[in-house]
Amino acid sequence: LSEQPTDEPRTFDDYVRARSVALQKYAFLVTRNTEDARDAVQDALIGLYPRWEQVSASGGVDAYVRRSVVNAAVSRWRKVRRLMPVAEPEDRDAAGSARRLDDAVTDAHVAWQLCDRLPPLQRAAVVLRFFDDLSFAEVGEALGCPEATARSHVHRALARLRSELGEEDR
Repeated sequence: LSEQPTDEPRTFDDYVRARSVALQKYAFLVTRNTEDARDAVQDALIGLYPRWEQVSASGGVDAYVRRSVVNAAVSRWRKVRRLMPVAEPEDRDAAGSARRLDDAVTDAHVAWQLCDRLPPLQRAAVVLRFFDDLSFAEVGEALGCPEATARSHVHRALARLRSELGEEDR
């Protein structure tokens, strides 16, 4: 018999109790919407429940749930985009002049505003890499893609963030 580590939840209910707050925070960072985050976590847990024994035995429960959250966010983003064209956010005021960021706005707030403009996979990669402090291999595992693709998502996201930040400064 193989025993699970004592710090790992042994049952699905224990896992949900122990990880639900962290999963909600993660999902919010990926979706940037409280209701979408709740839905994504609920969908991920619904998918995990019938596979609990298999997934928990492999030790990859968090990776499985993270991947499910990202997949739910991407699916929703694709569906909404098909139903309603999304215009790029306008960074100009009514007179057509570039807006200046208010000095009172914190760097973190600006960073999240810029992250809102990223596609869901790039945003998820940035969250996993810099918020969860995962390696590129772990980011790839969580996103269900090769490490090189995870690196590419992060690289493209950072390039876009730098570009957008440069535009905000002008």
